[in-house]
Amino acid sequence: MCFDVDSTPPIPVISGAAVSHDRLTLTAADGNELAAFRAAPDGPATTGVVILPDVRGLYRFYEELALRFAERGHVAVAFDYFGRTAGVGERDDDFEYRPHVDQTTPQGVQTDVGACVEHVRELGCTSIFTVGFCFGGSGSWASAAGGHGLQGAVGFYGRPSRMLDRVPHVEAPILALQAGADQAISHEENLEFERALREHGKEYELIEYEGAPHSFFDRKQEEFAEASEDAWRRVLEFIGRYQ
Repeated sequence: MCFDVDSTPPIPVISGAAVSHDRLTLTAADGNELAAFRAAPDGPATTGVVILPDVRGLYRFYEELALRFAERGHVAVAFDYFGRTAGVGERDDDFEYRPHVDQTTPQGVQTDVGACVEHVRELGCTSIFTVGFCFGGSGSWASAAGGHGLQGAVGFYGRPSRMLDRVPHVEAPILALQAGADQAISHEENLEFERALREHGKEYELIEYEGAPHSFFDRKQEEFAEASEDAWRRVLEFIGRYQ
């Protein structure tokens, strides 16, 4: 799991922003029902963000992240991976996610991403991005090769090895925000990912935050506040550039 259950995004709340939020059940093209959380500005929005959580699936961190995007004028939908094996009910903090992670498939994840993209599109969004973390980081990059018509895909500390075979099929710009001191992902893996993107002529930016650990993007990780602030700035600039 990337974050503790009491972690929150290291993003300032915009006080007084007019947003709404709802818990949803969406239906994917294969009939799977998936739990989701939607946050939206009260006014018109043309840009949407689909959020791919870490291995624990949908919980508070990603609901809060969706709210932060909505405060900045974007529709955001965070979804859960485990509808096929655990149903759509809310779960407590002791949820044993690992057996359900082991039963996910790349195809299933992308089918669920497609359901979220279509939902956001039905709300009037014409520019749609994915943003993912850890397991969802590589899943977000893979979404750029999933035929969803995205404008871009952002991944925080995703594993490049899960993505390399999809690089030739990438159809949208990639932003990779990697942890320089990630014990599970080496500098060499990031270089290999960059090399593959470059050799296939893909538009990308990969940033390694020196000394930052996996899951540094967390309000509790105060010593990495500067890296978190820079990463959030880059996410918003990436969306602004390609929307």
